[in-house]
Amino acid sequence: MLFGKLLPREGNFFEMFNQHADRIVEAARAFSQLVANYADPHLRDKYNQDVDNAERAADRVTHEVNKAIHKTFITPIDREQIHTLINTMDDVADLIQDSAETMALYDVRHMTEEITRLTDLSVRCCERLRDAVKLLDKIADPEAAEAALKTCEEIDRLESDADRVMRAAMSKLFREEPDVREVIKLKAIYELLETITDKCEDVANTIEGIVLENS
Repeated sequence: MLFGKLLPREGNFFEMFNQHADRIVEAARAFSQLVANYADPHLRDKYNQDVDNAERAADRVTHEVNKAIHKTFITPIDREQIHTLINTMDDVADLIQDSAETMALYDVRHMTEEITRLTDLSVRCCERLRDAVKLLDKIADPEAAEAALKTCEEIDRLESDADRVMRAAMSKLFREEPDVREVIKLKAIYELLETITDKCEDVANTIEGIVLENS
C-alpha cells in the first residue's frame, strides 16, 4: 500500500481544464442572452442567474485543480503552468460575472451597440479559448499542437478587434453622451467587457507556452 502511494499519478487535469472551459462558454453565452434580452426584467434575472451558476461551477473546478496539484506526484505538464492556466481561466469567468453584476449595480437602463459588439467578441474569444484548451491533451501530435497555436492566434486577433471597438466606443461616449452618470456607467461596462478579451489573450499566451514546451 505504501509503495502504491509513491507511484506516479497524473490526475485528470486535462478533463478538469475542459470542464472549466465549458463553464466559461456557458457564462459567456448566458451573458450574451442577458444583453440581448435586457429590456425584459424576467429574462434579465434568469440570465443573470445563469451567469452566476456557471461562474460558481467554474470556481469549483478551479478548487479541484488546485487541490489536485498538491496531491499529484507527477503532473502531465509543469505545476506552475497548471496553476497559471486554471487561475487565469477562472479570471475570465469572474470577469463575465462582474460585468453582469455591474450592469445591475449601476442600474444600466439600455444596451448600446458597443456593448453588443464587445459582448459578441467576448463570446467568440471564450469559444476559441475552449477549443484551444480541448487540444491540450493531444499536443504530442504535431497537427494538434499547430491547431492549438492557430486558435491562440485567433484569440489574439479577436482581442485586438475588441481594443478597437472599445476605443471607438469611448470616443463616441465622451463626444455624444451629455449625462455624466451615463458616461461613468457605460465606461465601466466597456472596460470590463474589453478586459474579458484581454484575459482570454492571457490564457492563450499560457497555452502557447505549454504547447511550445511540451510538443
